Amino acid sequence: MQIFRVSFLNNGKVYQLHAELVVQAELYGFVEIRGLLFHERTSVVIDPAEEKLKDEFSGVESVQVPMHAVIRIDRVEQRGKNRILELDGSASNVTPFPMPGKGPEGTP
Repeated sequence: MQIFRVSFLNNGKVYQLHAELVVQAELYGFVEIRGLLFHERTSVVIDPAEEKLKDEFSGVESVQVPMHAVIRIDRVEQRGKNRILELDGSASNVTPFPMPGKGPEGTP
């Protein structure tokens, strides 16, 4: 089974999810993520960040992410932790893609 780690921007945060399939969506300009993978509860220790993501995406068959929000797609050997990373702007090396219509102040 192939496993993909997808990092994308969502509401000022970086979401990092693991999935079985990542393809171009039928909707123009979107990437489709299917078969989200979450760690099984095999121990007493529960990761609250992963549980938050599991709750957020419970019952979701596929996720459509705009292409300009995708930071990186990696094919990995093992599933890792899904997480949400804060963007504080100081030590981040992630720069959002400029959006059309948002020029320097005073210009349209």
